[in-house]
Amino acid sequence: MEFDQLETFLVVASKLGFHRAAAVLHVSQPAVSARIKALEHSLGVRLFERTPKELTLTQAGRVLQPHAERLLTKASEARKAMEKLHTVHGGSLQIAAAFSISAYFLPDVLKRFQRAQPDVTVTIRSGHSKEVLEMVLSGKADIGLARSLQHPEIETLSLHDDPLMLVASPAQAPKTRRARLEEVASWPLIFFDHGGSDWTLAHGLFRSHGQVPNIAFEVDSIETAKRMVERGVGFAFLPHLAVGRELRRGRLSAIKIQDVEPVHRSLDVIHLRDHRLRSQALAFLQSVRETVSEVYAFSATAKSPKQTIAKQTIAKQAIA
Repeated sequence: MEFDQLETFLVVASKLGFHRAAAVLHVSQPAVSARIKALEHSLGVRLFERTPKELTLTQAGRVLQPHAERLLTKASEARKAMEKLHTVHGGSLQIAAAFSISAYFLPDVLKRFQRAQPDVTVTIRSGHSKEVLEMVLSGKADIGLARSLQHPEIETLSLHDDPLMLVASPAQAPKTRRARLEEVASWPLIFFDHGGSDWTLAHGLFRSHGQVPNIAFEVDSIETAKRMVERGVGFAFLPHLAVGRELRRGRLSAIKIQDVEPVHRSLDVIHLRDHRLRSQALAFLQSVRETVSEVYAFSATAKSPKQTIAKQTIAKQAIA
């Protein structure tokens, strides 16, 4: 018993004629006859009494009619529910994000996304970048936001450069806002998230140049480190994303290390490769892209070529 057979049965029952039913269904009369015959065979009953002058429902046909109507109604409701999942309005979206991205970037994205798509329910899960990767790979998240991630099963869209910056309170920073790494190594440094990617990168910067950093404090979060720096407790290597506002407002100062290359990382969006994104996810990507442009509009790195590349990449790859 198939849905097209039930639909044909109901049209024949209402029109009481195979020819008229064929016209309504836009199929041939033999096709209508074949569907009814197949339905009768599968049910083991006759559904119509045929005479040269008229076509009437048998008792079995009359019993089947309300059931067929309910089945087709439920099928239509199920189809509409599935279609709703693929429309921009309504539905749900699972996002995984690195801790710092979740704290300093996602709120602006979600505010913008909520204005555009108020009916979409968004679930956020935070973790280290490797945990974000695992959530996307396992299907627990539709989209991940992390830093500098590559994996053969993952499509990575680089949105913008998010360097790890050495920052200090304006009163504590050197007047030139410049220093050599050897000098920085002697300053009281505040490291955060022991063993995390930022901790590892900052440590690696000193190790690769034969320096041992003077770690005065180790704390568990970027926010704690940032507040300590603002109060003049020490210096810290912090993501630009976390300190951009404070730098613009003069609450923190960036210090350029003259004799080493800056520690660069990219702010990335990831999703499963060869996996078509639902419209909710595409709308979220658009909000991410617009927020990136806004967040970095007043920063010194706003003209990074990655920003232009990201716009082209999302447009081409996100809908693949």
